[in-house]
Amino acid sequence: MQTVSIIGFGRFGQTLYRLLQDDFNILLYDQKNIDTENVKIDAKTKVVQRLEAVYNAETKETHPIFYCVPISEFERVIREHKKYFKENHLLLDVLSVKVHAQNVFEKHLDGTDVQALLTHPMFGPDSSKQGFANLPIILDKFLSNQKNYDFWKNYFQKKGLRVVEMSAKEHDKLAANSQGVTHFLGRTLSEFGLKPTKIDSMGAKKLQEVVEQTCNDTWQLFLDLQNYNPYTKKMRLKVGCAYDRIYNQLLPGQVNPNYLTFGIQGGAGSFNEQALLHYVKKHKIKNYKTKYLFTTERVLSELHKGNIDYGQFAMHNSIGGIVQESVQAIARYKFKIVEEFAIKISHFMMKRKDISEKEVKTVISHPQGLKQCQDTLKQKRFSHLKFISGKGDLIDHAIAAKALAQGKLLEAQAVIGPKILSDLYNLEIIAENLQDDKENYTSFLMVKRF
Repeated sequence: MQTVSIIGFGRFGQTLYRLLQDDFNILLYDQKNIDTENVKIDAKTKVVQRLEAVYNAETKETHPIFYCVPISEFERVIREHKKYFKENHLLLDVLSVKVHAQNVFEKHLDGTDVQALLTHPMFGPDSSKQGFANLPIILDKFLSNQKNYDFWKNYFQKKGLRVVEMSAKEHDKLAANSQGVTHFLGRTLSEFGLKPTKIDSMGAKKLQEVVEQTCNDTWQLFLDLQNYNPYTKKMRLKVGCAYDRIYNQLLPGQVNPNYLTFGIQGGAGSFNEQALLHYVKKHKIKNYKTKYLFTTERVLSELHKGNIDYGQFAMHNSIGGIVQESVQAIARYKFKIVEEFAIKISHFMMKRKDISEKEVKTVISHPQGLKQCQDTLKQKRFSHLKFISGKGDLIDHAIAAKALAQGKLLEAQAVIGPKILSDLYNLEIIAENLQDDKENYTSFLMVKRF
């Protein structure tokens, strides 16, 4: 009876052992101790403790060695075992990715007479519980001779497996959109928290089966399936684009059919509102309503949820540079830029009329507003003042001005923002045109969903 070695005795190593044990003398090796209490080892099987014993086994025929090791460990194993390879060895991998296995064998077997046969048993411990009949296995002759290839092809067929012959490249292309997408969606549904309910349909139960089957495998196997197949990245991007298209198709084309809904980064009286007025006038838009959302994060979140038709936020200022708040927010969302435009910005400092200018100690504004006025604010007149930026919605100068007027802003006694805020909230202007450059422009983005 021919001798076969299995290197690696994890979940799949044990599955392969069940397939082979009736027909071969088997040498088992694992870098960890093999627990023979949980796996029934028969008399034809020998558990070896030293790696050399696997490769020095005296056999009359070509000695087949199966590698049941993690994909990410495969090259290290082949590199470290290379010194033991002999002419009578036939190496068989069982990796779920084939181009990677092919490349590793080509790299480390170059200049040798060692044979290699690529296999991918398309089953595992769970799917083979009821036997191996009609389960698929992929074969690529690769570096094996015809005699060895025919032997294993016939053997697998006799065991009831459905042999599929294809190249490593073709396998990985198909696997990315079959096994790869199944594992990706299974893990996604698990992360989503899919759980059985008492009203589950057959479809819902099938999804539960997908989650159970894919998540029983190790996280490392999932990572390896996704990272070592050169075609899975394209698959994931395609899945993401499909999700976005379907998600957006479920949202209304227009939140309210009677008017356009704009969501802006600022509040009433803010520079953002001035920018929106400039935009709607330019495009002759008459029927619209404005949602004051105060932060770029909230603008893009509301756009993503379908609660506004268009979103607007500041992106760059000619003095202050990039608006960091917007940069951080746009990294988390997908959207389409409708237009970029700029308006001239002038800054005013204002206080409540019931306090004197001498009582003003702290001034609040958006970080960009303070940047645009930083040289002016270093003047002796303002040297005694502390300048701060608000947290949360108070980052917006318009809502800070409103809170100041209502006596809700305990942290500051004055605010810097557009002149119109003094009229809106009955504030007194104590300094005007604070911007460091008279030609001070802020550019804004008008965006919508794809």
